This record gives sequence, structure tokens and C-alpha cells, in this order.
Amino acid sequence: LQVEKRLELVKQVSHSTHKKLTACLQGQQGVDADKRSKKLPLTTLAQCLMEGSAVLGDDSLLGKMLRLCGEAEDKLAQELIHFELQVERDVIEPLFVLAEVEIPNIQKQRKHLAKLVLDMDSSRTRWQQSAKSSGLASNLQPSGAKADALREEMEEAANRVEICRDQLSADMYNFVAKEVDYANYFQTLIEVQAEYHRKSLALLQNVLPQIKAQQEAWMEKPSFGKPLEEHLAVSGREIAFPVEACVTMLLECGMQEEGLFRVAPSASKLKKLKAALDCCVVDVQEYSADPHAIAGALKSYLRELPEPLMTFELYEEWIQASNIPEQEKRLQALWSACEKLPKANYNNIRYLIKFLAKLTEYQDTNKMTPSNVAIVLGPNLLWPQADGNMTEMMTTVSLQIVGIIEPLIQHADWFFPGDIEFNVTGNYGSPMHVNHNANYSSMPSPDMDHADRRQHDQVRRPLSVATDNMMLEFYKKDGLSLCPPPSMGVRVMDTSWVARRGTAVVRKASSTPPAAQP
Repeated sequence: LQVEKRLELVKQVSHSTHKKLTACLQGQQGVDADKRSKKLPLTTLAQCLMEGSAVLGDDSLLGKMLRLCGEAEDKLAQELIHFELQVERDVIEPLFVLAEVEIPNIQKQRKHLAKLVLDMDSSRTRWQQSAKSSGLASNLQPSGAKADALREEMEEAANRVEICRDQLSADMYNFVAKEVDYANYFQTLIEVQAEYHRKSLALLQNVLPQIKAQQEAWMEKPSFGKPLEEHLAVSGREIAFPVEACVTMLLECGMQEEGLFRVAPSASKLKKLKAALDCCVVDVQEYSADPHAIAGALKSYLRELPEPLMTFELYEEWIQASNIPEQEKRLQALWSACEKLPKANYNNIRYLIKFLAKLTEYQDTNKMTPSNVAIVLGPNLLWPQADGNMTEMMTTVSLQIVGIIEPLIQHADWFFPGDIEFNVTGNYGSPMHVNHNANYSSMPSPDMDHADRRQHDQVRRPLSVATDNMMLEFYKKDGLSLCPPPSMGVRVMDTSWVARRGTAVVRKASSTPPAAQP
């Protein structure tokens, strides 16, 4: 009776498990691997990715990613098909047999036994009635042909009951004994799942380095908000792309702009230029008329660095140096802090300070003295790791950071001796401090008198990537039209610039500060 009750419970559990497990299958149950694969969602996804890769092409990063991911998804789909076929064979089908065949057969046997018992009771009743009708004493057996037939029928019925009862008992005991086998179905399920996930993980771990390698090898990466060392390593540069691009454009068109770095640019222009710099695409002609947007983009890049250009590590040393009252000792302390900067930071701060020093040469026109420049740019070059409240921040900026940046600009040649090539990559027009073309001056000298300066301003125009004069001469020599092509002045600048023309900035070899005060 206990086994009989347990039979019904096991049947219910097996039936429910079979139903839910079948619902987990993504492929169509009962079909071969090829037909199952066609309707598998992962296969459809893999096909979509491969088609997208063919549309975009392998010359784009997105196309390469789609191809690699499509191949990976297709392999995952094949693993999934193999997994589902194995689960179907080793778990789902045995559960179905248990719930729908084996247990129902035992239950049918039980019902058959009940019927045989009724038949036996009926035969016994007929035999007993026959004895009563013969009027014999209860202790005497009825005789005669009819009585013999009834007795044989009763004995045969009892024999059938006995056989059926023995068979039912054997089936029930077998069921109890095979519970270990039934439990093994679920162990098999977990083992097959574990193997499937192991293979899938190995497949993904194999393709992931390939995907990362493609991304790392792709040169066109955003620069805003990225660590300086990462950007320089990916692009193979020494000066950050936004810094060089903005500085070179400002040298062409912004040195006399009043309030440069102080006047806020148009928000839409600034957003557009930052996005263009992130894509390494710059329309020089468009932004030559808006130097404030260029200056704003440079400030944004510096401020969005995860770590300031002058580093968190040296923050306290910079602040302590600015608090030294004696000028010579203060300059020596600032020089010492400069020498401790990492190479990448040192190269970029040197480049930037040299440019800002050149900008202040035009302070009579642009009103940007070293102090003014330090006030507007200082917070973008150095800030504490944990910003305090606004009052503290403003006090720090006005009293300390300005006291660091201003002397760096004032004595740029003392802190960073030697000339510097602003146009590091060679993809811009001539930088201001070197006159490569005697017939073309991109900026007036700060020593030029007022009348000459006004005349120069009337004829001055921004340089494009290759100067207009040089391009016109080229067209004349080749007998071509004097009209430059429509793309004149627009340069698509990619980070493959690194046809590296040698080191742009050279670290000072001396490890001791100069003895002379500037």
C-alpha cells in the first residue's frame, strides 16, 4: 500500500518535470540536428551578425566585431544543439517512459488484480450456492459434474489472483529498487549542463582575446575622458591628439583673440568640436573662425582626464612649493616637482606651457597675462583627488594653483629649456615660431608696430592643412585650374599619423636644477 501511494506521487512529479524540462528546449523536440539548428534563436542571431558584418565590411571595427561574434554565436548554437539532444536522449525520454509507461503499467496491473479478485469471489459464491441447493451439510463437499466444474472455476480464479498478485508485488519491488536509477536522471541532467557550460565558456574565452585584440589594435579611439597613458599608447603619440590639434589651430587663428580661454564658447560648437576630436576628424576652416570653441575643447579635454595632467601624486608637493615665500627657492621647488612627473605627463605639460608662454606674448592684444591664463586654466591642470566644497576649491585655485601655473608660464624657457615643435605630426600648417615659408606669415610678431600689425591683420587668414599659397602654386605648375578642390582646408586626421618623425620633446638630461635664477 505504501509503494502504491508512492507510485502516484512519483508519476505526478515525473510528468511535471518532463513537461517543464521540455519547455526549456530552444530547438524543436524530436527532430534531427540540422532541422533543429534552423529554428534555433542562436542560429538566427549568428546569421544576422554575419550578414551585418558583410554589409559593414571588415575594414570597420564594427564589421570585424560582428563577424567574430557571429562565428562565436554559431559555435554556441552547435554546442546548444548537442546539449539539447543529449538531454532529450538521457533525461527527457526516460522521464517520459517512467511517467507514462512504467508507472501506468504497474497501476494497470493493480487494477487487473482487483478484477481477478472479484472474479474469484464470484466463483466462490456460485460454488457455495451450489452446495446449499444440494441440501448437504456444511461439512460435506458438493459432488456431481456441476459441482466439479464450479470448484475448478473457483480454483482457477484463485490461481490467477495469486499469479497476478505475485507479478504486481515483483513490479512494485522493482520500482522501489530502481529509484536510484530514476534519481540518476537528474544527476545526468546536471552533468550534461555542466559539460555544456564548460564547453561554451571555453569557446567564449577563446574568442574574447581576439575581440579585445581587434579593439586594442583599432586606432580610432575616443580620447576625452580616457587616461593619458592609454590614449598615447593606443595612438603611438607623445602629445595627446586633442592637445596638439587645439594648440596648432590656436597658433594659426587664435593668438590675438581677446579673452582666449576666458570667454565661454557656443555650447553646440564646443560639443561638435569635442565629438570631432574624439573621431580624429577636424575641419580647420570651420573652427578657424571660432577660436573660443577650440580653447574650450582644450580645457574640456584637460578637465575630463581621470587624473590631472600634473597628477594627484604630486598635488601636495606642488602646493607646498607654491607656499614658499622666496622666489628662487619656490622656482627650484617647482622645477623639482616638474622633474618627478611621469614622462607622458612631462611631455604634455611642457608642450602646453610652451604654448601658453607664446600666447602671453600677445597679451597686449588678447588681454591674457600669465596670471589670467593661470586663473582660467589652473583648475584644469591640477586639482585635489577629493574635491572639497566650492569655497575651499575657489580658495585653493586663487591662492595656490595660480601660484603654481603662473611662474611656469612666466619662466617657461627656464623650466623647459630648448625649442619645441608644436606641429609634432606634420599634418598641420607651419607652427608660429618657425617660418617655413618666407612668403607667408601666419601670425604677426608681438614686436610689430601698430600700423604694421593692422596691415598684417587685413591680409591674414587661417592656414589650412597645406597652405593655400603652396596649393595654388602646385596647381599653376601642373596647368590645372586655380580653383582648389571642394575639400580644401578640411583634414581628416587619423591616428595613423605616427609615421613618427622622431621624438617631439626631449626630456632634460640633467637631474639637478639650474643654479641661475631666471
